[in-house]
Amino acid sequence: MYQALYRKWRPRSFDDVISQPHITTALRNQIREEKTAHAYLFTGSRGTGKTTCARIFAKAINCTHRTASGNPCLACDICQDAERGALSDIIEIDAASNNSVDDIRDLREGTVYLPERCRYKVYIIDEIHMLSPSAWGALLKVMEEPPAHVKFILATTEIHKVPATIVSRCQRYTFHRIRTEDITQRLLEIAEQEQIDLEPAGAQLIAHLSDGGMRDALSLLDQCASLGGTITASSVTAAAGVAGRDSIFAILQAVQQQDGAKALAYTGQLYDQSKDMARLCDELLEQLRNLMLLRAGAGQPELLTCLPEEQAQLKALSKEISLEQVIWAIGRLQECHARMAHSLNKRVELEMTLLQLTTPMRTAGVSSAPTSAPQVAAESEEQPAAVPPAVSTPAAIPSASAADAASARNFSESEEGTGASAPAALEPITNWADILEQYGTVNPAVRGSLAESQAFRSGNTVFILAANRFFLTLLKNRDNAISLEETIRQCLGLTGSINIRAKLAAGTQPQPPKAQDLIQKAKGCHLDTAVETS
Repeated sequence: MYQALYRKWRPRSFDDVISQPHITTALRNQIREEKTAHAYLFTGSRGTGKTTCARIFAKAINCTHRTASGNPCLACDICQDAERGALSDIIEIDAASNNSVDDIRDLREGTVYLPERCRYKVYIIDEIHMLSPSAWGALLKVMEEPPAHVKFILATTEIHKVPATIVSRCQRYTFHRIRTEDITQRLLEIAEQEQIDLEPAGAQLIAHLSDGGMRDALSLLDQCASLGGTITASSVTAAAGVAGRDSIFAILQAVQQQDGAKALAYTGQLYDQSKDMARLCDELLEQLRNLMLLRAGAGQPELLTCLPEEQAQLKALSKEISLEQVIWAIGRLQECHARMAHSLNKRVELEMTLLQLTTPMRTAGVSSAPTSAPQVAAESEEQPAAVPPAVSTPAAIPSASAADAASARNFSESEEGTGASAPAALEPITNWADILEQYGTVNPAVRGSLAESQAFRSGNTVFILAANRFFLTLLKNRDNAISLEETIRQCLGLTGSINIRAKLAAGTQPQPPKAQDLIQKAKGCHLDTAVETS
């Protein structure tokens, strides 16, 4: 029966583990000196060797003929049965599907029995962060005072979900992402043994796409080999379902040239080839990160996540774009990627973002976008009223009451003495509810203060009538103002900067300060008591 490459070539001893010398050296020394701990915690991203090292460690401490370096002999009955998964004293548990307190209680009951054939009974618990809260308590009890014949090896990709009480009782080892060079070399060695025709460029691209995980790299190599023929960079691109590197740079070049039509054309071609739009967004972000590092002067080859032959293209492109533009573009694409998780049409989200990146007016003002907040005016209700000329009448605003329409007209009162031109006409923003719903996914706190609010628009000026006084305070925060501006711009399809003005709607009752309110309540209670006692 055919066996997948990642299973066939799983390391069998510490010498076969790559890019983790800080862990394999420590574990071998402990085994050789008979100073092993009762509990270990292996953390790190997927495919870096956590479970593999746990299995090797379990074999080595029970091997009857282990080597002087601390490796298992791989020839004794213990090692061979452990390789086949037929050794009852090495128990592997998937905490993702065995995460209840009853499962951990069964484990705890099993620890009281001595090993059948081995020196130690080893429990390897994978995805340990998936345990339920009650299960953590049951596991903690046995880890506090474990029997001398029991060893625990916990593995997780999300260490922040593991309680500190568990972490403090383990020796913690963090597995690093495997270096691209090491993955490339390993792939070429395996391909030679498996008689797979793998070009170095194809191996480099597989290593790059695996994101530091050897298991992902071997799975992709297996997939590419099934296509037959020589595995090249282009065949890897087709098998992985990612955009070609040339297409990525073509889109970035179109963004730099402010050519929205060309950027959309390349995106459409990739969409027709069934390329995932979220993955395309990730790849654009990856190359923009490289440009950011180059512009910031931190473009060392080991920091860049690109193929060697792409460095020349990145350096040429970095000379044509400023650091401020790169940072602004990264922010827009990150927002796009976040929206894709809730969008029914990811293509539209990406195309809309690319048009934003290629709009000349917005790009021209990008240098000030990351450093300054949008123009915001939060007016108090104590301002004297003034009626500006040439604004829409209350009858022209069907969704607003006469009082609210008058309040909207009074927005421009403070502009008379500043030289700013008054708006020619106010139009109600009919999709304001949809804008607030979208804004709730970005900033739910400010969204809550906009309940029962209304909005009007005159050109690139947006007037907000708020029913909640607290919104005026929140809008003075720079981050809140920027996030609200971006949401309005996206939903209304505006370009350039937006002038946001806000005040309380007519008829809003002032709210007394909480401290004053408490004092009044206290006085009332005192008077009631006085009356009763008298």
